[in-house]
Amino acid sequence: MNVIKCPCSSGLDYKNCCQPYHLRAVAAPTVTALMRSRYAAFVLADADYLFETTHFSKRKGNSRDSYLKSAKNTKWVKLEIIAADSTTVEFKAFYLNKRFQTAMLHEKSSFKLEDGKWYYVDGIFY
Repeated sequence: MNVIKCPCSSGLDYKNCCQPYHLRAVAAPTVTALMRSRYAAFVLADADYLFETTHFSKRKGNSRDSYLKSAKNTKWVKLEIIAADSTTVEFKAFYLNKRFQTAMLHEKSSFKLEDGKWYYVDGIFY
């Protein structure tokens, strides 16, 4: 049996980490869990999950197709959570650029809880 580590860099097995969120078995209970699951969804090119976990007010500029294109055109390497509180997560996401050099996305993301589910709203890039 193959055990797959979760792409979110938690060190946990995928089935015990982000997979239940991706399968919609349960909703991510915290902003950190949602952030990790969204990163893993980018790694796995799960555009539906990315779209569904984006706040309704921000979906117009973030279509399933744009998420899919972004996910398929980026080779994500690692996620580091820098800080988190009840509604924000600061993180560094490492990826390979077009020259196969490691590059980094540093963002502080904001989330909103509605109807018992967390949604990504927006982010400040550093």
